[in-house]
Amino acid sequence: MTPLVRRALSAWTVLVLLFLWLPIAILVAWSFNDSRLNVLWKGFTLRWYAVAFADGGLLRSLGNSLWVAAWATLLSVPLGTAAAFLLERHRFRGRAALETTLLLPMIAPEVVIGTSLLALFVAVGWELGFATVIVSHVTFCVPFVLVAVRARVASLDPALEEAALDLGATPATAFRRVVLPIAAPAVAAAALLSFMLSFDELVVTWFTASAGSRTLPIEIYGRIRRGLDPSLNAISTVLVAATLAVVALAGLLRRRAGGPR
Repeated sequence: MTPLVRRALSAWTVLVLLFLWLPIAILVAWSFNDSRLNVLWKGFTLRWYAVAFADGGLLRSLGNSLWVAAWATLLSVPLGTAAAFLLERHRFRGRAALETTLLLPMIAPEVVIGTSLLALFVAVGWELGFATVIVSHVTFCVPFVLVAVRARVASLDPALEEAALDLGATPATAFRRVVLPIAAPAVAAAALLSFMLSFDELVVTWFTASAGSRTLPIEIYGRIRRGLDPSLNAISTVLVAATLAVVALAGLLRRRAGGPR
């Protein structure tokens, strides 16, 4: 690779990073701006954070998001982990079709997932609410859990489980005492990823939530359409920081598990 090509690639990388992170950096900066219009810098302040955390509507939607994300994680992690062991350890007819079906929500457009789930709920007469939101979030979280855990399962040495069986352990005991502890960091990373995917989800939730189950992304989106609100910058900054922390922790757990980085 010539020096000119390296410089061009480096410049392109910098431009891409600026395109991705500059809007977020501006949002964070304006959350500390002592101006309601967010047009001119008028000084440093933390009052918008106080306003955000005193807003009943924002706090209620934040609680809804945490509730939905917690249940989506509790349901998607066992389902995705079981699917990972099934697809990696067993060969059966229809395995490829099942794998494609499970991974489809990962690659399908979110608007397609949202509209299809809404059509399903309407067809079966299921009233929109927390249950429909949780089911919807589990639908797109399971593939991410599957991919994260399966990478760890693929690297497991079958001899460890076989040794436990030879020493008298039952298959269930060998799985619980040998396999699961080794796969635990990958499962934990998948749980963190699943939680943040559910917490941040907007499009699918928009189609499957009711007025009483509005999550924080929907609340923020609805308010930002009515005009600029610095308190939304503040709450969004908190979400960005929390997301980065969770993603960093998930990456650390994946490295400990020996999975993809």
